[in-house]
Amino acid sequence: MQDYVVDSVDKALNLLMAVARKPNVGVTELAQKTGITKSRAYRLLHTMEQRQIVKRTSESTYGLGDAMLILGITASTQTDMIRLATPILEELCQRVNETVQLRIIDGVEALCIAKAEPSRDLRVHANVGRRRPLYAGSPKCLLAYQQPDFIDRCVPAKPPALTAQTPKSRRAILAELERIRGQGYCVSRGEVSEHQVSCAAPVYALDTSVVASIHVVAPAFRIRDSELAHIIRLATSAAERLSRALGWSEEG
Repeated sequence: MQDYVVDSVDKALNLLMAVARKPNVGVTELAQKTGITKSRAYRLLHTMEQRQIVKRTSESTYGLGDAMLILGITASTQTDMIRLATPILEELCQRVNETVQLRIIDGVEALCIAKAEPSRDLRVHANVGRRRPLYAGSPKCLLAYQQPDFIDRCVPAKPPALTAQTPKSRRAILAELERIRGQGYCVSRGEVSEHQVSCAAPVYALDTSVVASIHVVAPAFRIRDSELAHIIRLATSAAERLSRALGWSEEG
């Protein structure tokens, strides 16, 4: 896979790691440490400085910029969330005997960051790192609780049809988001994959923002209405447990 490595990105990341390991170092030393010319080191540092990835700590030395602080906090939060969520996801998986996922918003998509799968042969297979659009399926549970301007960006005027069950209009999606907020969970029947049923419940952070959602995904033929109601209760209870672990309280 070495052929796919972008040299300039690789060199910039090496330079960034050198700054992280030893801040307040000048361009000459950084160039020597990373094996690039001083002029190239300066250009890469200047580029990263414009994006606040590094900053000048003096006329000629560099340290990490504010953008790296934001990335660090985000990475730490996600790591803590996965650590706290793992036993909750595993317990929920055992109780419903179906696949369970934890999703967050990344850009304008829903990203799976953790999962638990049952041992039964016929199950929905989940992949950590898989992305889904926010406007269709159970990821709508994440979208429903975001700010109006973000929702506006994520809901297409003419939603691409993933299946015959995908919402066909912007108005239909917005109405569904309002319903999700009212009932506190989302149910999707075949909107992303025709033969799957999924439900999702929101996970709240300390500041009451929705930062993730817990999803249960199952083959459609196996889930009757009574079973779905049971799954919804367990999924919303699991999401509430994770929310409390993250510092949320109903009184807050």
